[in-house]
Amino acid sequence: MQTKIIKVGVLALSLAMLGGCADMKKMQADIQANSAAAAAAMSKANDAHSLATKAQGTASDAALAASSAQASADEASACCKANSDKIDRMFEKAMMK
Repeated sequence: MQTKIIKVGVLALSLAMLGGCADMKKMQADIQANSAAAAAAMSKANDAHSLATKAQGTASDAALAASSAQASADEASACCKANSDKIDRMFEKAMMK
């Protein structure tokens, strides 16, 4: 009776081990697929980082250009005001005479 139980136990253990091997192959395939997906995601993330860095450089250049344009506009406005003040003073002097 004990030998029969031992034989059935060995048979059950063998079947369990064979089933485990089949699961390991599937698990390894899943791991490889996940590794490939992770590599693709990392590649896309690197591309996105590169694009973001370029965009930051472009934005920096645009901010510098806008600052320069603002300075030119401020200078032109100050010149315009000075000219307007001169003209007003000239008319005031002409009216006083």
